[in-house]
Amino acid sequence: MPEVRLIDLHKEYPGVIAVKNVSITFTTATVTCLLGPSGCGKTTMMRIIAGLETPTAGDVFFDDDRITELPTRKRRIGMVFQYPVVYRGISVYRNIELPLLEEKLSAAERKKRIQQVIDILGLEDSVDKEISQLDGGTRQKVAIARTVARQPAVILFDEPITSVDAEAKVQLKRALKELTRQLRQTIIYVTHDQTEAMTLADQIALMKAGEIVQLDSPRTLYNLPNDVFGGWFLGNPGMNFFEYRVETLDSDSLLKSPLFPRDLKISGLNGQDRITIGIRPEHVTLACKPSDLAVAGNVRRKFIAVGGHYLVSVELGDKIIKVKVDPVLGRQIENEVWVECPLDWITLFGPDGRRLKAELSLV
Repeated sequence: MPEVRLIDLHKEYPGVIAVKNVSITFTTATVTCLLGPSGCGKTTMMRIIAGLETPTAGDVFFDDDRITELPTRKRRIGMVFQYPVVYRGISVYRNIELPLLEEKLSAAERKKRIQQVIDILGLEDSVDKEISQLDGGTRQKVAIARTVARQPAVILFDEPITSVDAEAKVQLKRALKELTRQLRQTIIYVTHDQTEAMTLADQIALMKAGEIVQLDSPRTLYNLPNDVFGGWFLGNPGMNFFEYRVETLDSDSLLKSPLFPRDLKISGLNGQDRITIGIRPEHVTLACKPSDLAVAGNVRRKFIAVGGHYLVSVELGDKIIKVKVDPVLGRQIENEVWVECPLDWITLFGPDGRRLKAELSLV
């Protein structure tokens, strides 16, 4: 399976830059998710890889082969779209088999490939059913099976589970996870859903306004966002952000904040006098009793969030911080609480929104 490389890829439409000088490598036998909000350029980039769009500038390589102008039919790609592409009036088995007939495979090889995708995607009970008898989620499984059975060099997924109902989403996500685990093919997966990306990807390319903001493993991207956008976009809810002007003292900087029981010393700012502190709600510690590293706060609001956890808004001086806690503690919390922002979980950003490398300690 080839490595896919984009070199200085750029795509402009009248008045709009859809993809802005992007260079990225999609490693062989890995799943890369292009993640970002609508209009960030992820689908345009995928369409260029597929040969459905022509770049304004830049190149596309499969391994060392430049394919920028190569027609789609010669690229050996498989593509799964948002809405299932299937043939009505024939069975699931026949739907999967039809593309294989064009490749002139032996009957034994066709049967082997079809059975493999049926097993992985859990289509055993639907093999002999006609497509119109299936729900939307199962139809999309058939569309995926059709593509995978062809064994293309690269598989492209364009938001394949966006248009199915909630129950089907869960089933498809599990099926796709198993599929990607077994196939070990080069897979590029477009989505605006962070849960899909975090579940399926080996690496995530987070996109904003036509650019890749960060390319990293899901866990690194979540815990160490390179800029404020990554901290905000990932998470439910995203990071807490607090802007401050710091006081420079010799080679260090000092920060007074109601988030901390003592002054915060910051080393390594290199003259930066404005910073943004970021910390995720689940990384904030909440307690009903005081401790040396915590500050007193007042609960302004609490409600049950996804998974039964509680999301609590706490007033600390002139700041409001969001904290995510387990159900037991969430039920116990009343008005007064104690809040700790562990230094190991704090990320600092500069005035440009980019992450700063600095050391933190309490004075």
